[in-house]
Amino acid sequence: MAEVTVSSKFQLVIPREVREETGIKVGEKMVVIVKDGIINLIPQRRLADLRGFVKGMSRGGLREDEDRV
Repeated sequence: MAEVTVSSKFQLVIPREVREETGIKVGEKMVVIVKDGIINLIPQRRLADLRGFVKGMSRGGLREDEDRV
């Protein structure tokens, strides 16, 4: 488990192994979500970067026909 320390300016350094595993790049923006005292940092991806990420996923059985408007 990676561990970070909060600096006197309230800054964090994301450990190298976490950056490499998640593909975080220099200058990339992060979305911060706080829920029940837990801080989540989510990389903000461009829409173009998400193209094809659900390729091959079956769309069957997601909704009933009568649910569609």
